[in-house]
Amino acid sequence: MYKLLLRPLFFLFDPEKIHHFTFSLIKNTSKIPGFAAIFRSLYVVKDKHLERNLFGITFKNPIGLAAGFDKNAVLYNELANFGFGFIEIGTVTPKAQAGNPKKRLFRLKADQGIINRMGFNNEGLEAAITQLKKNKGKLIIGGNIGKNTTTKPEDYTKDYLECFNALHPYVDYFVLNVSCPNVGSHAKLNDKDYLEELIGAVQKANTAFEKQKPILLKIAPDLNNNQLDEIIELVATTKLDGVIASNTSTDRAGLKVSNEQLEVIGNGGLSGQPIKEKSTHVIKYLADKSNKAFPIIGVGGIHSAEDALEKINAGADLVQIYTGFIYEGPGLVKAINKAILKG
Repeated sequence: MYKLLLRPLFFLFDPEKIHHFTFSLIKNTSKIPGFAAIFRSLYVVKDKHLERNLFGITFKNPIGLAAGFDKNAVLYNELANFGFGFIEIGTVTPKAQAGNPKKRLFRLKADQGIINRMGFNNEGLEAAITQLKKNKGKLIIGGNIGKNTTTKPEDYTKDYLECFNALHPYVDYFVLNVSCPNVGSHAKLNDKDYLEELIGAVQKANTAFEKQKPILLKIAPDLNNNQLDEIIELVATTKLDGVIASNTSTDRAGLKVSNEQLEVIGNGGLSGQPIKEKSTHVIKYLADKSNKAFPIIGVGGIHSAEDALEKINAGADLVQIYTGFIYEGPGLVKAINKAILKG
């Protein structure tokens, strides 16, 4: 139904406008008595064999929704009805910010991809906390955190710490987003020495809480093998809890869309099918080279159950979808969970 009826209709409209429309549609439909139960009956797969235990957390199943979809934590309770085992909110920054100028979200239909340069648009830390207080405890929530665009380099760590300390009571794990290509002056965030400093500061803040929360690092798919070796060393040195591989890509190689159209679209992060192989390479390299020394959440180009199994076989412990959810619909979550159960 989604691919035959809803997607062709949705794809007639501006991607960002239809994103907000679908949020309202899901929110309002879920309020109608019985509809949430119908969604659960259609999409939720319950089986103990799907459970995964990582970072001291039990996930009902290994399929998550990646950050960027529910930026402000307004829809996670309703999205839980589509069968996800966990949902990552954010990227959350201390202060609300509008992000980059519109138009900033583009579909690449022929490639089954998306280019975005949203720029960490979100309603800020306090708004996210207000929404997270409505958590009905249906599933695991991750908190993806970043810095405000106007923050000076010497204050980057302060931004991350502000988000970490305030969100700590309300999320189950944290993701340090240092690899988004759509925020200005992020070069420092890719510097290994600075990353050690940032991770150390956040881990120190973590020890102040009675219960520590897992901390993961989200990395880019465009890193070469030497840079991936540095990530493995960084995880070992800092004792990070895990890595999310990967964020969006700045690479445009091999796309079906014309160069002329790409010039019109401009810069931004590429997601979806075009980055599937890149993401899987990063996962496999990290898993093999480190002898599976740390958990990996695999994300990038998962549009089918086979794509998800490929990530898991490459070394991912959990997977996340985003662009695949937009192109394939909520049935994708169920299809992946069923395929995992078939082994």
